[in-house]
Amino acid sequence: MAYLEPSEFATKMVDAGEQKIFMSTKDTYIRAFMAGAILALAAFFAITVITKTGSALLGAVLFPVGFIMLYLMKFDLLTGVFTLVPLAIIDKRPGCTMNQLWRNWGLVFLGNLSGALMVAFFASFILTYGYQIDGGAVADKVSTIGESRTLGYKEQGVLGWFTIFIRGMLCNWMVSMGVVGAMISTSAGSKMAAMWMPIMLFFYMAFEHSIVNMFLFPFSMIMGGDFTIMEYLIWNEIPTALGNLFGGFLLVGLPLYLTHVKESKARKAATGSAKTVAAL
Repeated sequence: MAYLEPSEFATKMVDAGEQKIFMSTKDTYIRAFMAGAILALAAFFAITVITKTGSALLGAVLFPVGFIMLYLMKFDLLTGVFTLVPLAIIDKRPGCTMNQLWRNWGLVFLGNLSGALMVAFFASFILTYGYQIDGGAVADKVSTIGESRTLGYKEQGVLGWFTIFIRGMLCNWMVSMGVVGAMISTSAGSKMAAMWMPIMLFFYMAFEHSIVNMFLFPFSMIMGGDFTIMEYLIWNEIPTALGNLFGGFLLVGLPLYLTHVKESKARKAATGSAKTVAAL
C-alpha cells in the first residue's frame, strides 16, 4: 500500500478541518445526517448480532462496517469534527474562526441527531410491526442497555458522571485514531483495516460514543427503557459528548499537530560530547 509519513497526513488533518469549516450549510447537514443514520444502523445491526448469538465480541468485530461506509462516503460525525476542525483554528488558517467552528459543530450535531432519530424510529417500527406487538429479545436488550447506562451511572453520583466522561474520552481516542489511520493510505482496503481495529476496540470495551447514543437511548426509551430524557442527557449524552471532544482533540488531533506539523528542530550533540565520542 502507499504509505504517507506522519508529517504528510498530519497536514492533511489540518486541511480537512479547514475544508469542513468552509463547507456549505446544505452539504454539512446532509453529510452529517447520513453519517448519523448509517452509524445508527450499524449499532442496530451489532446489537441484533449480540442478542441472537450471545457473542459481544462478534458484535464488536462487525460493528465497524458502519464507520467504514460513512468514512468512504466522506460523511461527517461530530466525533470527527471535534478532532479535526480545531486544528484549522490553531494553525491560523485564513477565515477559520471560533464562530465558524461553532457553526460547523452545531450543524453536524443537528445532522447526526436527525439521522440517528430516523433510524431509531425505523428500528422500533419494524420490530413491533408499527407498535402493535412486543419488540422481542432485541427490544428487551436495548431497554436494558439504556437503563444500565443512565441510571447505573446516576446511582454512582459525581463519580458515575466522571466515569462516563472518561469512557467518552477513551472512545474518541480510538475512533479518531481510526479516522487518522485511514489517512495514512490511499488504498481502500488499507483504510478499512486501519479503521477496523480501534473501532472494534471501543465498541467491545463499551466506551461511550455520543452519536451511537443519539440512536441507542431514544430507541431504548421507545422500547420501554425506564428512564427520562433528562436522565439520558445528564447521565449519558452530555458527559459522553464532552469526553468525545477532549479525547479526540487532546489525545489525537493536538499531539499529532504539535509533533508533526509544528515539529521542533532536532537536538544537536554538544561539542564536548562529540569530541569524547571521536576520542573513543
